[in-house]
Amino acid sequence: MHVFVDDALGTRDATAVADAIRRRDISAAEAVAAAIARAERLAGRIEAIAYEDFDSALARAAAVTPNGGFSGVPTFIKDNVDVRGLPTNHGTRAFIGLPATGYDGIARQYLAQGVVNLGKSKLPEFGFNATTEYADGEPTRNPWNPAYSAGASSGGAAALVAAGVVPIAHANDGGGSIRIPAAACGLVGLKPTRGRLLGTRSSRSLPLKVVADGVLTRSVRDTAAFLAGAERFRRNPRLPPIGDVSRAGTRRLRVGVLLDSATGHPTDDETRAAVRQTASLLSDLGHDVTEMDLPPLPRFTDDFTLYWGMLAFMVSSTGRWVLGRDFERARLDNLSLGLRRMYGSRAARTPGVLYRLRQSTAQYQQVFRQHHVVVSPVLSHTTPELGHLSPRQPFEQLMDRLHRYVGFTPLNNTAGGPAMSLPLGVTADGLPIGVHLSAALGAERTLLELAYEIEQARPFRSIADPI
Repeated sequence: MHVFVDDALGTRDATAVADAIRRRDISAAEAVAAAIARAERLAGRIEAIAYEDFDSALARAAAVTPNGGFSGVPTFIKDNVDVRGLPTNHGTRAFIGLPATGYDGIARQYLAQGVVNLGKSKLPEFGFNATTEYADGEPTRNPWNPAYSAGASSGGAAALVAAGVVPIAHANDGGGSIRIPAAACGLVGLKPTRGRLLGTRSSRSLPLKVVADGVLTRSVRDTAAFLAGAERFRRNPRLPPIGDVSRAGTRRLRVGVLLDSATGHPTDDETRAAVRQTASLLSDLGHDVTEMDLPPLPRFTDDFTLYWGMLAFMVSSTGRWVLGRDFERARLDNLSLGLRRMYGSRAARTPGVLYRLRQSTAQYQQVFRQHHVVVSPVLSHTTPELGHLSPRQPFEQLMDRLHRYVGFTPLNNTAGGPAMSLPLGVTADGLPIGVHLSAALGAERTLLELAYEIEQARPFRSIADPI
C-alpha cells in the first residue's frame, strides 16, 4: 500500500529531492504539491496524519529559496513537538490542544534545514506504546501490510515515509520510538546520543533525559545529511562532532553480536536469522565479529518499567495545569491508566530506580571498551498484527506482551548512547525486520560509516520494488 508514482517526488530520497530543487528540475511547490496529492490518495487507508497544514505548506513552498540542506523537501513533524500555529495533542483524547504559540527547539533545528512541514504525524497516547493504536479510533497501519502494526511511537512518521508520502519525517525516541517503527516499516532510524540535538520543553524537564529526537528516512545519506544540518544549526560542544558523513568508513571494526536481550525473553527465529546474516556480512567485509553477552542488568527491566510508569503518573497528575484545563484523566487509555496505577503502588522505589538507571551509562560504556559496535535485534520478535499491543487489551497482558517485544532498545535511552535500525531482514510474509547497531556515546559517525558500507553491500528493499 504505497503512493510512489511518476510525479515530482518519484522514488527519490530527501537528498535527491533537494538536489532536484537546487538544479531547478522541479520546484519546491511541485514537490510539496506532489506530497499533498500522495497524502490525499492514502486518506483513510494508513491513518498516519494527526493534523494537515496543506494550504500553509503550499504557501511556504512558493517562497522557498534553495539554500538549506533540504530546502523545499516536504515533511511531517510528530504530534508531540510544538510548531507555531498547530496544536500539539500527544496522541491523546484526554484534552484538545490549542495552536502552539512558538516552536520547540528541535522544530527550529529541523525547519532551519529548509524542509516544508505539511502537518503533524500520529503517535500513540503520549508515546507510551510500541504500536500506534488507540482505545477509540482507527490505528496507524503498516504500508507493507495494513493488517500489521507500523510500530511506535513515531508510527505515523514511519508509515508516511515508507508509503512514499514524504521522503523524510521527524521522529523521537524515549525507549525505541524511532528504531521500532523503522524496523516495522523498513526504514533507517537513528536515535542520537543524549544531548546531541535540541529537544522539547517537556523532554528537558524529565528527571532522567531518555528522549532523543531524529528522523525516519529511506536512505543512510538522508539520515547523515539531517545530522550534519542539525550540527550546523547548533553543535553540542560536549560531544565529538559528527561532520558531513558521505561514504563508508575504511576502518575495520570490532563488532559484538548480541542475540538475546536482558529481559530474559528469547528472540524469535526470523529475527535471529536477520542478525546472524548481518553478522556474516560484516565478517565478509573484513570486520572482527564475535558473539557477546550483555553485562548483568538484573533489575533493568523492572526499573525502566517503573520509570515508564512514573512518566504516566506525571502526565496524568499534572495534565490539567500543563496541557490544558480541559484535561480529563478518565479519558486516558488503558495503558496510561495502568502505568499510573502500577507506579502509584511502587513510588517509594523511585530514588533507587533513578540511581540504577543513571548507572546504566557506565555499564553501557564498558561494553564499548571491547567493541566499536554492537549488532543485535531491534525487537525480540517480528512485527505483530494490529490488536496484539492494543491499549484495549487488559493492562497486565499488554505489559507482558510489551516486555516480550521491546527487549533491546531502552538501554540506549537510559545510557544515552546512539543506536540505529537498518532494514536488513524480511519475514516469510514479506514484512521488514530491522537490525540494531549501537555504539559508544558520541559515536554517530562510526554508525553512519558502517551503515553506508552495509547499504552498499546489501541495498535496502523499497516497498515500490517489483515483487
